[in-house]
Amino acid sequence: MSTPFHLPRRHLLAAALGSAAGIAQAKAAETPLTVAAFPLVDVIAKDLLQGWVTRHPEVRTQVISRQYDDHHTAMTTALSTSGHLPDVIALETSYLGRFSLGTGLEDLSAPVFGAERFKDRFVSFAIDTARNRDGRIVAMPTDIGPGSLFYRHDLLAQAGLKESDLTASWESYVEAGAQLKARTGAYLIGDVRLLKDVIVRGGTPAGEGQFFDHQQRPQITSARYVRAFELAKKVRRLGLDARVEVWFNDWAEMLKRGRLATEISGGWMAGQMANWVAPGTAGKWRVAQLPENTFCSYGGTYYAIPRRSAPEKKQLAWQLIQELTLDRQRQLDAFRSQDAFPALLAAQEDAFFEQPVPFLGGQPARVLWRDAARRIPVVKMHRQHKFADEVVNAELDNVLEYGKPIAQALEDAQALLVHRANR
Repeated sequence: MSTPFHLPRRHLLAAALGSAAGIAQAKAAETPLTVAAFPLVDVIAKDLLQGWVTRHPEVRTQVISRQYDDHHTAMTTALSTSGHLPDVIALETSYLGRFSLGTGLEDLSAPVFGAERFKDRFVSFAIDTARNRDGRIVAMPTDIGPGSLFYRHDLLAQAGLKESDLTASWESYVEAGAQLKARTGAYLIGDVRLLKDVIVRGGTPAGEGQFFDHQQRPQITSARYVRAFELAKKVRRLGLDARVEVWFNDWAEMLKRGRLATEISGGWMAGQMANWVAPGTAGKWRVAQLPENTFCSYGGTYYAIPRRSAPEKKQLAWQLIQELTLDRQRQLDAFRSQDAFPALLAAQEDAFFEQPVPFLGGQPARVLWRDAARRIPVVKMHRQHKFADEVVNAELDNVLEYGKPIAQALEDAQALLVHRANR
């Protein structure tokens, strides 16, 4: 967002007199304070900057928005080449490992910023996820996605099942899915990858990564991967997954027509379904904690400062990040308008969390998500996270589509990641 800027008379006078300080300020004013973001996050940033220009009339501001993947690709290029660097970068959790383990982000734990003094204001996993290998904070969390199980209350009743049949264990979740399919014709889940992912993540030891341990060694042949692949294979064999990918039209159509009985996602999915995916299903959905009291996060947003961005604007950038992440009211406003569940603990204490959610049949679901948020363990991100995810998914496809033995598939994925990690 660009805003009109008028150089104060005293700066013009200083420049006219040859004041070095005045000239420096004038040059700084020529280049706006830029925030690079992706959809929905850009809206939140623009809303804040509307008030920012009132408090900082001497500073021009701009939000550079790109689609999700394009944004992170552009930021990867900018950080590696130090070209066209913004002053503030919004980063999604799944990309954070790639950025935080490099050297492109500013150390916000340094005394000049002092991020450590704010660490106890956030849910613990969110701030710890933003630490690099040296334990330094390189990004500040703003929103998170507490995971939960969405299920069709009406289909469950039609099948003669109750919530606990879904949540007692992952095995019981699959067994309930078989009964749902037999009695209602609805699929248990959109795609088995969702099930595989949550079982793997839920079984990850605290402080380690989904794919790599704390010593950067791949863990693809571990028991949690074996279990995840075995259950995914069973779901496919029983025909319980619709084989549709999240966000594609056929997935949305199945949600609208009651062909999917459950959805595993972050709490923000309630707003997505209510507002555009399947508004006609309002009142038919409920949420529960994930089976076996599995607690994990689905997405989230962080703000960071590029290490090689303009030095004269770093303190302004840091001030802006603090307003984006530490202001209780702004966090609540973003939650109400964009379903951005706040990472800030103070924002989670608002009465808004106790209110019923109409789309979920009046269930006070935000309380459930708040409880989940405070119990999510830290899962360390790795710079090869995205690549590892692709490798594991490819081997799962080999198992499901071509009958490759699970043990061999996991060993092959492990070998490839060992090779990649040692490069």
